[in-house]
Amino acid sequence: MEEKKLDINSIIGFILIFGILAYMLWQNQPTPEELEAQEKAKQEQVEAEQETKKQEETLITTADDFVVGEEVDSLQQVKLKNKLGAFAYSAMQSSEGETVVESDLLALKFNNKGGYLSEVKLKQFVDYDSLPIYLVKDDNASLNINFGTTDSRILNTRDLPFVPSVAKNGDVTVVSMKLKVSETKFLEYRYEVKDGDYMMGFTVRSQGLNDVINSSQDINLDWKLKGYRHAKSISYENRYTDIHYDYEGGKDDYTGARDAEENIEQVSWIGYKQHFFTSVLLTDTPFKKAELTANNLVEDEAIDTVYTKMFASKIPLELQGGEISQSMDWYYGPSDFKVLNAYDRNLDEIVPFGWGIFGWINRYVFMPLFAFLGAYMPYGIAIVVMTILVKIMLSFVQYKQFLSQAKMKILKPELDEIRNKYKDNKMKAQQETMALQTKAGASPMAGCLPALIQLPVFYALFQFFPSAFDLRQKSFLWADDLSSYDVIANLPFSIPFYGNHVSLFPILASIAIFFYMRLTTGQNMQAQPQQEGMPDMAKMMKYMMYFSPIMMLFFFNNYASGLSLYYFISNLISIGIILVIKNYILDEDKIHAQIQEKKKKPKKQSRFQKKMADMMEQAEKQKQIQNKRK
Repeated sequence: MEEKKLDINSIIGFILIFGILAYMLWQNQPTPEELEAQEKAKQEQVEAEQETKKQEETLITTADDFVVGEEVDSLQQVKLKNKLGAFAYSAMQSSEGETVVESDLLALKFNNKGGYLSEVKLKQFVDYDSLPIYLVKDDNASLNINFGTTDSRILNTRDLPFVPSVAKNGDVTVVSMKLKVSETKFLEYRYEVKDGDYMMGFTVRSQGLNDVINSSQDINLDWKLKGYRHAKSISYENRYTDIHYDYEGGKDDYTGARDAEENIEQVSWIGYKQHFFTSVLLTDTPFKKAELTANNLVEDEAIDTVYTKMFASKIPLELQGGEISQSMDWYYGPSDFKVLNAYDRNLDEIVPFGWGIFGWINRYVFMPLFAFLGAYMPYGIAIVVMTILVKIMLSFVQYKQFLSQAKMKILKPELDEIRNKYKDNKMKAQQETMALQTKAGASPMAGCLPALIQLPVFYALFQFFPSAFDLRQKSFLWADDLSSYDVIANLPFSIPFYGNHVSLFPILASIAIFFYMRLTTGQNMQAQPQQEGMPDMAKMMKYMMYFSPIMMLFFFNNYASGLSLYYFISNLISIGIILVIKNYILDEDKIHAQIQEKKKKPKKQSRFQKKMADMMEQAEKQKQIQNKRK
């Protein structure tokens, strides 16, 4: 085989080809002027591309840059279509900013992006610092409908551009916010604002969207609100800030002043109550279910000074014929029993007057009485007068209680004698004691029952005064607001459970209750017969005489001064009634003579007394048999 060798002619050929290529490249290289022109053209192209991209992103991400009648080129329309789908048309017609509407009671702003209420001002009220009351402001609230579309998108109405329109119909202002696919296909929020009314109509409906909304996916209405602080003490206000709701055809309940998560069914309304002001969403056709959440935002009153609680409701909506149609109402206004009760929609349950008999007493006795008195006199004087009337109505109860204590005091020597005589037979001592008390017409229970009768009134008033809207910002003597605590001195430090201020009405109430307990405790101790363990009982009663006023002093320092005023006047009157009964009405000698007369007469035992006596007698026989066996 012939060996291959490098041919000299091939080498020369490669050299010539390389030389020719090098010459061609040298001949065709651009001049410095051409290089500069190329660089300039490249830079202009980059800047143009960046500007186009910026414009397209602005048009895509927000509808606020569109004004009515502005035309966009086909590229921008394509980009909007890709981003918003069928609702790109709405973005091209939407205007930026907010739509402003006012009535004589409310000043409202509607966000054109999202179509929801972005500001609610109550024009007739101010807060503790004389600033306007806003229930909604600065993004503390939102309303959103989350739904899927037939082109596999998930949309939130709060992010979409609505087209606003406002029309006046007599004393009703109609605000329409439409999320449009076209002029005849849209999702609408319709608000109807009426003069002289805190309630506004609210309708959510769609038209022609049955081929846009995906009916196989959940449609959820989400309503959120962070409650603003309106009172002097944010902690006190937070005790009465919670979610109230009506469900299952008239039942009502509330979450309480705690963090809560609740699922409820057949919901007629949901109210975010902020002590003296409330935001309520009502529906004509009950929601099938709702998920409610409440979270406390106040951990330290010195730091957390703006918001009280965070509220949220998640409500599934149902399609009707492929369309959304839900007729509702909004209430933004005071938690005033008279105003809420006038709507006849069970909204008065938002005012926490108490359950059962306590709520009944407040609704049908104290509320009408206080409203009547408040119409003719200052509210501080009305509290004093109402307290006097209540104490007069209950004076017969105190008389019965004091009379029973007086009888037990007169019988005390005889009861002590029985206990000493049968000190080794407690069962016999109890039988003889009951027999003596029955003949004399005296019983320890007779003194307890009148006190129990007063408890419903005591608790009802405890609920009434913190809930009485009429007391809000009404002054009396040194208290500038009877619905909040009074202040006579501010402390440079905070005392646990007491606060950083000194209130005078709780001090006066504590002093009054001390002297009241001194009178009643002394009478009770004199009426108690001597028995084993009695010195310890007397010591405990003595401790209570001092402990109760101190506890009241701490507990009421941050409570409504109207409540402390009531307890102060109430205890003063109670002291006066006891002194009058003791010194001018009850005659112990006369009572003693009456007891002796009753003891002479045969006393027929009641069925209960006879049964108790028989049981005690049987127990005594069983004990005697057991002792004999031993």
